[in-house]
Amino acid sequence: MSTPLIELVDIRKSFGGVGSPKVDILHGISLRIHPGEFVAIVGASGSGKSTLMNILGCLDRPTSGSYRFAGKDVAELGSDELAWLRREAFGFVFQGYHLIPSGSARENVEMPAIYAGIAASERHARASALLDRLGLASRTGNRPHQLSGGQQQRVSIARALMNGGHIILADEPTGALDSHSGSEVMALLDELASQGHVIILITHDRNVAARAQRVIEIRDGVVISDSATGQPPVDHGRGLQADQLRQHLDRGAALRGAWKGELREALQAAWRVMWVNRFRTALTLLGIVIGVASVVVMLAVGEGSKRQVMAQMAAFGSNILYLNGKPASLGEQAGTITLDDVAAIGQLPQVRHVMPVLGEKMMVRYGNHSQRFYVGGNNTRFPELFNWPAVHGSFYTETDEATAAAVAVIGQKVRDKMLDPGRDPLGQYLLIGNVPFQVVGILAGKGASSGDQDSDGRIVVPYSAAAIRLFGQRDPDYIAVAALDSTRVDETEAAIDQLLRQRHNGRRDFELTNDAALIQAEARTQNSLSLMLGAIAAISLLVGGIGVMNIMLMTVRERTREIGIRMATGARQRDILRQFLSEAVMLSMVGGLAGIVLALAIGAGLMLAEVAVAFALPAMLGAFACAVVTGIVFGFMPARKAARLDPVKALTSE
Repeated sequence: MSTPLIELVDIRKSFGGVGSPKVDILHGISLRIHPGEFVAIVGASGSGKSTLMNILGCLDRPTSGSYRFAGKDVAELGSDELAWLRREAFGFVFQGYHLIPSGSARENVEMPAIYAGIAASERHARASALLDRLGLASRTGNRPHQLSGGQQQRVSIARALMNGGHIILADEPTGALDSHSGSEVMALLDELASQGHVIILITHDRNVAARAQRVIEIRDGVVISDSATGQPPVDHGRGLQADQLRQHLDRGAALRGAWKGELREALQAAWRVMWVNRFRTALTLLGIVIGVASVVVMLAVGEGSKRQVMAQMAAFGSNILYLNGKPASLGEQAGTITLDDVAAIGQLPQVRHVMPVLGEKMMVRYGNHSQRFYVGGNNTRFPELFNWPAVHGSFYTETDEATAAAVAVIGQKVRDKMLDPGRDPLGQYLLIGNVPFQVVGILAGKGASSGDQDSDGRIVVPYSAAAIRLFGQRDPDYIAVAALDSTRVDETEAAIDQLLRQRHNGRRDFELTNDAALIQAEARTQNSLSLMLGAIAAISLLVGGIGVMNIMLMTVRERTREIGIRMATGARQRDILRQFLSEAVMLSMVGGLAGIVLALAIGAGLMLAEVAVAFALPAMLGAFACAVVTGIVFGFMPARKAARLDPVKALTSE
């Protein structure tokens, strides 16, 4: 005697209990179904036949009793193995069709093959062939609401056959159809039975049941008659035998689907759902869009303000180091900084510019006007080093420096207080000390820094002219050094310190000072401000994430039946989890991209309004990544809830 394909021994099923009334549905069902059989299970409504079908199709588990499929105890199978049975061994045909509304006829038919990991090209070809075979070749792109009842039922039959459909479980397949459509469906089932498929037909119509070769009648959860009782098992020699199915089960349950293909299909399905419900999707995206845009714009404004402030402070020389002599120890004379030291410092790779300075306040005369101003001897690096150009006339040249020319570039306050307002200052002569210097340029207005009101009250002359004509000394009073990188001033200072110690025989008879700490403190302040603005903006992103979770919970509730359909066609828990998590991530990704576009548009408007804005690619990528992470975090709980739904309860939900 061959091994039964399905063997039930004393199957009982109860609902309720533990705080609610216990209801017994099945009372010890025992039966065997062999390969090649066409079985009709008939009974009135409430007799337990649909509950029996759910147990046969591994959608539900019995309360007690033994269910052996192809000789294996179903109670010992894990969730993935049960999903494999629903996907590969069984094919469900429901009275209510149970097609996914957002998918086309072909996409509904392909669903079991997706979870089986079949390649897209093979899947498309097989689905099209099945629909063509069932007379729906012209309807492959139609959605369920565009099909008649009979056409929808044929789509569900094609879906049941997609992965082979060795056992077709048909629950009232003609119940919702007119007589003509019902006859067509029964003719299809007859044809499938003749090809070797096991057909288990659940019906209350005895005329429909009469089409089967074997009729089992159930009443009040008990088998009261079985036309095969006392007869030897039928073995038509068609279709897969029990041992073959058992081998497939052993191999197939251990295999994992093609996750890349499944992920791609999940993303496509997610996009389709978003498009079908685009108005609700747009409202959900609004929170993510506003959150991402806020984060990007706030950080851009913070970075722009920081750069603006740092540039302004750099204009006051806050990134400059100053070097002058000082006593190495108490009681000693201050060390001397020489022009040779200047030349050596200029060779350091950390140094951009170096400039010796001779200067002090001196009496300056012009006509009847006289006043003390700071007079500094500087080389031609002055405009670059201090970011202080001449805005009228020109700065003196290298030739002027080489010839110790008596020329001067004056600040705005010197011009205003010493020269006649109606006359061009260029070409005029100022008497500095007792030496006449010709004015060749006017410095840009510098303003004030740290309370210094005399930044523009200075006169700049060539270093050689100051050394020879005014101060009578060759070596500078101090040296101004511009670091190559304003963020690495400390490194530049260390390099200069090491060089001078070597040149001064290990003595530290010099002093290095700088105002870089000021700009660094300001940068830290601006960074803190940017982080604070970003944190405030991130709150809106968090609110958007909560919106995603809320809409996903609502989606799970609305699509509970779809989840049941997917499980009935072989979806594992991780497939359902991936499906709904993909939708949450897709929402967040679209919202993140839209948020970045909105941020750039807002930034353009701010730039037109002359607001300092500096977009940074890391900030935009970070905001987008946060949006995706938000989708994962807030989408996980609804996705897990969907994955843990009971297949039977999900299928019967409204």
